[in-house]
Amino acid sequence: MTFLEEVQRRRTFAIISHPDAGKTTLTEKLLLYGGAIHLAGSVKSRKTAKHAVSDWMEIEKQRGISVTSSVLQFDYDGCRVNILDTPGHQDFSEDTYRTLMAADSAVMLIDVAKGVEAQTKKLFAVSKERGIPIFTFVNKIDHFGRSPFDLMEEIENVLGIRTCPMNWPIGINGEYKGVYDREHETIELFAKDETHGQEKLASEKGALTDPRMKELLGDDVYQALLDDIELLDVAGDPFDFDKVRAGELTPMFFGSAMTNFGVKPFLEKFLELAPSPAPRQAVEEMVQPTSEDFSALVFKIQPIWTLSPRPYRIYAYLLW
Repeated sequence: MTFLEEVQRRRTFAIISHPDAGKTTLTEKLLLYGGAIHLAGSVKSRKTAKHAVSDWMEIEKQRGISVTSSVLQFDYDGCRVNILDTPGHQDFSEDTYRTLMAADSAVMLIDVAKGVEAQTKKLFAVSKERGIPIFTFVNKIDHFGRSPFDLMEEIENVLGIRTCPMNWPIGINGEYKGVYDREHETIELFAKDETHGQEKLASEKGALTDPRMKELLGDDVYQALLDDIELLDVAGDPFDFDKVRAGELTPMFFGSAMTNFGVKPFLEKFLELAPSPAPRQAVEEMVQPTSEDFSALVFKIQPIWTLSPRPYRIYAYLLW
């Protein structure tokens, strides 16, 4: 593989949201589907005996929140994926702001019941200021929540960015059966979660016009899906890649990180659409990721208490 191909296959993104929206859970499930772990909850590499836990500090384990950023890496479908798991709590938001300097895109996590929350607004504003393309994942759709159309309207009104659903939840609020892929006009129905989210979720795919899909969904659910699709096609925004890169449009996905519902479709489509490393403005010049003089981007220098002559822990990740 050439140096240029190595650069172009990298996807480095941050996950941003309000506390308790499911950032760390989604991170872990992406690792599960990426093959970095065998069972969600163990977070153990399949190639080494090292444990790559995003919440690695003792205070994070005790309180169940992320207080510092961590980077987790895996390969999937030809891409080298770097996930920047950031703190959602406002007390540790400065760490998130620094981390966003290294991200080429951001995944904004929205709780289906709570919608756009306070910390999400702040992190969205920082991401937009940095010129980072933003993708939206509506999480926890295994629970009762708000209408997808209501969430689209709130994102557009509160955050000032248009939405384009790439897939659409199929079923009744809180009891969704699958997702509809708008681009390929296919239905993916998910099996019930029998392992409490520890393993990949089995699914069955078929065309929208497949009689078996209609039979599995039932007449009412199937007709409701057709009505939603028609409304989206007529009144919704069409997908425009240039607008995504310009921060004017956010591709929207639906799923449940806890049950793995919709995680794989999101991962595969996101990696297809997410940008590879972009140039960065240095003190004296614009640094290209393909430059032979470039090796790494150091985005975080954290002081630590130590008697060592080097009292700093430097986070230098070869993200490019």
